[in-house]
Amino acid sequence: MSRAFVFPGQGAQTVGMGRALADAYPQAREVFDTVDSALGENLSGIIWEGDADTLTLTQNAQPALMATSIAALRALESEGVDLGEAAACVAGHSLGEYTALCAAGALSLEDTARLLRTRGLAMQKAVPVGEGAMAAILGLDLETVRTVAAEAAQGEVCAAANDNDPAQVVVSGHKGAVERAAELAREKGARRAMLLPVSAPFHCELMQPAAETMAEALAAVEINRPRVPLVANVSADHVSDPATIRSLLVNQVTGAVRWRESVLFMAGQGIGEAWEIGAGKALSGMIKRIDRQITCRSVGTPDEVTAAAEALRAG
Repeated sequence: MSRAFVFPGQGAQTVGMGRALADAYPQAREVFDTVDSALGENLSGIIWEGDADTLTLTQNAQPALMATSIAALRALESEGVDLGEAAACVAGHSLGEYTALCAAGALSLEDTARLLRTRGLAMQKAVPVGEGAMAAILGLDLETVRTVAAEAAQGEVCAAANDNDPAQVVVSGHKGAVERAAELAREKGARRAMLLPVSAPFHCELMQPAAETMAEALAAVEINRPRVPLVANVSADHVSDPATIRSLLVNQVTGAVRWRESVLFMAGQGIGEAWEIGAGKALSGMIKRIDRQITCRSVGTPDEVTAAAEALRAG
């Protein structure tokens, strides 16, 4: 049975994540030390001892979640697991796509940390706080949410930004338009339509200034061919060519995260197991709602690393 290693996105962060891994595995601690050095600050202190509001800031949450995932992967590797042999592909949700590329050797850890810091700052700067918003629509399919977003726009930006699973689509855009979309969604029978506690409207055309910043940043780093293919957010398809990866990462800033389609693509490629590497279990929940035939396992604590290594070594 083929496996995918998947990596979480923003929202999975919790104060203290990864500390037990760093205490148990020198290889995991080295990840956090390397990220701290690459950023020129004590990000690990924010992750382990800071307050939740500081960790949740986009420019902190993005490299922090990446570091926690790579720390878990390095711990797994220290137990004898080789990603190239254990996984048929990698994928990540939004910022998790950068983590997936780092895991597969396409990006260095240092470059990934700096890119995600740049990405977080650029996304926050693109739209003044309070002008944009995002809302999760539960219980309506993608096409219905797209119709709702178009109706709610009224000359502003409002778009389906994250197609997470069959019953959860996130809309993004100007705050007023997103609020109108939430109300319209309720009228059309959504189980819930709630504004999300985010500081910017990600994955919509309002992020174009951030996309331009990322195009410059990505042009300056080396991207290698990943050891296993990436299933990309914006195409929901395999990609291994470095130039294509670079282009897709730029498009991802303004483009929708096609997670539901990505999981269906992986299932069609014979993926029967998804291993969520890092903080939380949000992706596992989404995957189960997309395809119940895919078995999900989480690898984010020392005990989970030990259990995962035993299972993966056994085949």
